[in-house]
Amino acid sequence: MPRPSEPTRRFQGFTLIELLVVITIIGILAALIVPRIMDRPDQARATAARADVNAIMGALKLYKLDNGTYPTNEQGLLALVKKPDRGDIPRNWKPGGYLEKLPSDPWGSDYQYINPGIRGEVDVFSLGADRKPGGEGFDADVGSWQ
Repeated sequence: MPRPSEPTRRFQGFTLIELLVVITIIGILAALIVPRIMDRPDQARATAARADVNAIMGALKLYKLDNGTYPTNEQGLLALVKKPDRGDIPRNWKPGGYLEKLPSDPWGSDYQYINPGIRGEVDVFSLGADRKPGGEGFDADVGSWQ
């Protein structure tokens, strides 16, 4: 039995109207924010491709520093992972390679390699989302010349 001097405690919760107002506000915020976030995966893929191309170019420069030349087109980027056994065999190939493994581009294709390059000494690039040369926006090539 409660003592007369203690105030009676009431448990308070949220009313239905308060919950509806909060849900409506969350819905409005989601409607404004979601369309802006939807193109972020494409931007993230392009950024990842640029980072991969930069890493591959760094490994190619180390390869050239050790061996005097870049890998041939025949040897390709695989020469950064496994010592070439054909063509111009590198004299000072680093044991363990220059990359742990060859990455695929964020769209699931192999990176392209051209020696001698069209836009530089060598070219390393991804064909972008459309997997075709050229393109605009997210379909544009991402290369070592950028």
